[in-house]
Amino acid sequence: MHIKNNDYYSAHTPELRMMVFASLIAALTAAGAYIQIPVPFSPVPVTLQVFFVLLAGSMLKSKWGGLSMIVYTLLGIAGLPVFAGGTSGMGVLLGPTGGYIIGFILAAYIVGKLSEKAESADKSSFFVNALNMSAAVLVIYACGFIQLMFVAEIDPRAAFTLGVIPFLPGEVVKAAVAAYIASTYEL
Repeated sequence: MHIKNNDYYSAHTPELRMMVFASLIAALTAAGAYIQIPVPFSPVPVTLQVFFVLLAGSMLKSKWGGLSMIVYTLLGIAGLPVFAGGTSGMGVLLGPTGGYIIGFILAAYIVGKLSEKAESADKSSFFVNALNMSAAVLVIYACGFIQLMFVAEIDPRAAFTLGVIPFLPGEVVKAAVAAYIASTYEL
């Protein structure tokens, strides 16, 4: 069997195509959890998860980006070791670092919505994508900060010092690379 042109399949199976990409991004997010850089003075290591969350929203847009992170989260809840450090289960989601995972879903959806809005206004660029990614990173860290503060029963200053500040330099780099990719490539 010889397929001359893949356009027929791409045009007639957009949902299937997006499901495949969403699954791929969920898998890459899981793989990104295993690439860890320990951060002094914090229980949370730097991983590549946020990078893939940003790509999910910017490349797959709001619906499929958000769904890819829901799939990722459900895999972890189901017991697959997809969270940072190869952890899994509801205990992680309800623990001190679970807010970051919840933030992944919101961030992918939000960066997707912002990307859709920028593209419809024909204003998509590296700079706009970088701003969108920055907003998404703020969402992730707001969710993580709040849950860390309440679950670990620490004051806001300690939560900010442990759960936000050590990661900002890495997040700037990840957001810049993700913005470049989103500005350069299209699915």
